[in-house]
Amino acid sequence: MEPFILKNDSFLLIDSWMDKYPGLIAGMTTKNGGYSKNEFESFNMGFHVNDNPEAVCANRKHLAELLAFPLESWAGAEQTHDVTVQKVTSGDRGKGASSYGTSFKATDAFYTDEKGILLTLCFADCVPLFFIAPHRNMIGTAHAGWKGTVNEISRHMIEAWKNEGIQPEQIFAVIGPSICGKCYIVDERVITFVQNTLEDVEKKPYNTIKAGQYALDLQELNKLLMIKAGIPEANISVTKYCSSCHQDLFFSHRRDHGKTGRMTSFVGWKEEL
Repeated sequence: MEPFILKNDSFLLIDSWMDKYPGLIAGMTTKNGGYSKNEFESFNMGFHVNDNPEAVCANRKHLAELLAFPLESWAGAEQTHDVTVQKVTSGDRGKGASSYGTSFKATDAFYTDEKGILLTLCFADCVPLFFIAPHRNMIGTAHAGWKGTVNEISRHMIEAWKNEGIQPEQIFAVIGPSICGKCYIVDERVITFVQNTLEDVEKKPYNTIKAGQYALDLQELNKLLMIKAGIPEANISVTKYCSSCHQDLFFSHRRDHGKTGRMTSFVGWKEEL
């Protein structure tokens, strides 16, 4: 079953999680319904792509209103395709929300168990990962491009949660809209990293197209690595949305030749009224 439901032009929600867990908001934006122009048309969430900063702020304020989650409660990151996982607390609210300069530096994953914090990361083909351990109110999101994936950013999140007393079998995960296995063509160098990461996994998430070219399914690779790290397969849901195929909904770095905007993943517990 598709975990993401399109709620309006501007965002999708992880519907099943929100039905189960009152006060939770979790999902991902589309490229539609905002104020950006030209190649960033129109709902660009990224400050770092040379869009007009005023338009980006207007887009973020609009999403804050749509989600009923104030912008000053957001947390954002300077993403570097690494595996740094950051626990976010109430004192961090607002970092990276209204400007790139205040973002968490060199961070590609967030988690928190506090209410009133919206964890956000930016995407345009890389894989958004969502995590929840409902018995502890722990939530998280991670940015998994091919580098973050083969360096097992999901395992780093799981290990951070182990240090919080949460076991992998207590975690549920959703793999969000990103470039699909048919659209993502990589070379021998990338596949070597994938092979090294999956040495003890029989199933391989790629197909050979021709000598030196492979179609890599990053969504499936992340699922395999989550299972390898201890999350039960039954606890993992994977979207069928592709950021490249679904041109009407998403920005795509590959499809748009690098000149494009960014969607944002978001997950947070709303404060009780």
